[in-house]
Amino acid sequence: MARGGKRPGAGRRKGSTTTRTREIAERAFEEGVTPLEYMLSVMRDIGAQPAVRLDAAKYCAPYVHPRLAAIEMTGRNGGPIETVDSSPLETARRIAFVFEKARRALEGK
Repeated sequence: MARGGKRPGAGRRKGSTTTRTREIAERAFEEGVTPLEYMLSVMRDIGAQPAVRLDAAKYCAPYVHPRLAAIEMTGRNGGPIETVDSSPLETARRIAFVFEKARRALEGK
């Protein structure tokens, strides 16, 4: 009697390509122009309309530039970020301190 459900090692491995997909990719590579190369050439064509070039750039971007991952910001030991609320006078004092330090460094003192 057959059992249903997921079994370890069963099915196609993740990321594997079918024979047909691999054949198409190899043929495009052998012919010298892949779809990405063609879209990049359209994007670089100065004589093409700007809208067409922009569309080509949009389609090519994910293959050339990876998406940025979200980064979670935390404070010390994974806690919340500490913020300091200072008065305008305190801010001015800190700025003056930095400028004074820079002036002394430039004068060689």
